[in-house]
Amino acid sequence: MATTATTGNDGNTAEFRLPLLRSFAGYRLSFVGADMIGGVTLAAVAIPEQMATARLGGLPPQIGFFAFIAATLAFVLFGSSRQVSVGADSTITPIFAGGLALLAMSGSPHYAALAAGLAVMVGVIVIAAGVFRMGWVGNLLSGPVTIGFLAGISVHIIVSQLPAALGLEALHGSTVNRMIAIVGHLPRTDVAALVISAGVVTIIAVGHKINARIPGPLIAVGLAVAITRMLHLDQHGVKLLGAVTGGLPSLALPTLKIDDAVQLLPLAFLVALVVMVQGAATARSFAPGGDAANVNGDFIGLGAGSVLSGLAGGFPVNASPPRTAIVVESGARSQLAGLTAAAITAVLLIAGTGVLKLIPEAALSGVLLFVALRIFRVGQIRSVLKKSPWEGLLIATTALAIIVLPIQDGVAIGVALSLLQGVWGAARARVLPMGRISGTTIWWPISAAPAHPSQTLPGVAVVGFHAPLNFLNADSFASECLAVFKPDGAGVRLAIVEAAGLIDIDFTAGQAMRHVVTQCRESGITFALARLESPVAQTALTRLGLRDLIGGDHIFNSVDEAVRALMPTGTAAPE
Repeated sequence: MATTATTGNDGNTAEFRLPLLRSFAGYRLSFVGADMIGGVTLAAVAIPEQMATARLGGLPPQIGFFAFIAATLAFVLFGSSRQVSVGADSTITPIFAGGLALLAMSGSPHYAALAAGLAVMVGVIVIAAGVFRMGWVGNLLSGPVTIGFLAGISVHIIVSQLPAALGLEALHGSTVNRMIAIVGHLPRTDVAALVISAGVVTIIAVGHKINARIPGPLIAVGLAVAITRMLHLDQHGVKLLGAVTGGLPSLALPTLKIDDAVQLLPLAFLVALVVMVQGAATARSFAPGGDAANVNGDFIGLGAGSVLSGLAGGFPVNASPPRTAIVVESGARSQLAGLTAAAITAVLLIAGTGVLKLIPEAALSGVLLFVALRIFRVGQIRSVLKKSPWEGLLIATTALAIIVLPIQDGVAIGVALSLLQGVWGAARARVLPMGRISGTTIWWPISAAPAHPSQTLPGVAVVGFHAPLNFLNADSFASECLAVFKPDGAGVRLAIVEAAGLIDIDFTAGQAMRHVVTQCRESGITFALARLESPVAQTALTRLGLRDLIGGDHIFNSVDEAVRALMPTGTAAPE
């Protein structure tokens, strides 16, 4: 049954026009041509990338195809965005691969079952977040922490792919130990493998610089196959991908024991968080002009994609910013582009796996090395260091934690650092004495007043507090308000809190405000509240009993209105 789309306070669509295929709402036949071209371009980029990402996750390359097809079909059915591309993603793959490696041997049937089970668990969590309208979760990682997170992931990808890119044997152990081992093995580098991997990186980079729609990965891998065959490099030490199992997957529930599920649960929440953060950022970044991203709807689509991927024997999936950019830049207007790419991938699985076995491992490593270099955002790191050096410490700490510690622990630390950054910002909020700008009715923080001089009125003290009022800053709010109002001294007869920034008030903060009001009353000071604009804060004011305590006739729409209504006798009226 169709419903009318409305928008909630969080800016995300609360209801949907179509229960399924929402991304096709208002679709026109004139879009088909551009969508099909976009799908072919997407497939050319996604096919080598999905194979490489599956190998990064310790799984056969065809599993990457399973994940891409399943994720695309599910997102088309349940997602909201017209252009977001989903599938295997190099951001989350090192995270779950590192976690699964602690529970089972990479490449074993148990490992594959754990990956599939993890996908289902991640999908359920992300679907629940969408159903319960938790789009705000997408904002939990701060910019600097996200940059550090991507830098750490980039190092993980580079270290994991360098052995194949250099023609070395696979290395094991921690990231730091593998880095040391790679340096020690450099004299054994196979020149042919190095040339192939470096060539792939160069071709993709040049193609991307010329035009993002150029299928650089497909061209580069195709040339690598041709050169390897022509020069018989496989007979001189260059390793090929080998046999790739063809055919489409069958759907089945992953076979997991209860102990397996319990062990996977923390990892599932961690991966789900990263999926939601990246999914929200991708949806918002590529929303068509004038349209608001329906983050909650996309969470449902992403979650369904992971669930279907798990049922198909795949692994957790994510929204891909680079692939989405390709879809957008190709002119595609709907998820028909994704469906086209998924269909091409399915045909390749059925009839083209004989070609895939000829791909040099170094070529796939080159694809991932390009991805790793791209997500290491040097320009953004420089910008943060220049504009906010202390936040540069967040970048370095997050990246170092992800590199040095087990990757899932490093990611958890990054999430904790981001939350602590937010807590620190709220805890540092301060009460600001305010004055009236001469010749106006505007009251402004005295320390931040514009060029026009501001003035205070005798007997009147006005303060602003521009942050959510909660347990983190309740004590400082109360003590700083009372320091300005001076209830034990003389002079102040009217105390006003300018509350435009109070978007919420929790119980602890409510008690602190009650204390301020009571202290003022006991000292004969009239207390008033002005510009409490947030509906959430207004509800809290009533629920906590503060509206009755302050009095409805002492709550005003502006500071100037409060001053005119309650100004102490003998005080000059505002100009």
